[in-house]
Amino acid sequence: MKTLVRAAPNHGYGIAQHIQSVSADALRIGEGSLYPALQRLLVNDWVVAEWGVSESNRKARIYNLTAAGRKRLAEERRTFDAMILAIGRVMEA
Repeated sequence: MKTLVRAAPNHGYGIAQHIQSVSADALRIGEGSLYPALQRLLVNDWVVAEWGVSESNRKARIYNLTAAGRKRLAEERRTFDAMILAIGRVMEA
């Protein structure tokens, strides 16, 4: 979801490429993981999708984060930050 906040509405391949790029190739999301995840986001009304055209002039489903998705992202971010802090404490102990 964070990719949709930073990079604006995008199609699946574009989302995967953005994640790979901003992670300096450390994270690569395969189609078998990405599209089921996008479908779960759609089912939960955290994203909406509409048909559009990609940069390569191909028909593509464009995903956009909803207000509910932004709220969920904030919740997930707080949980993630708390987990990272806890892991840091364990590693320092």
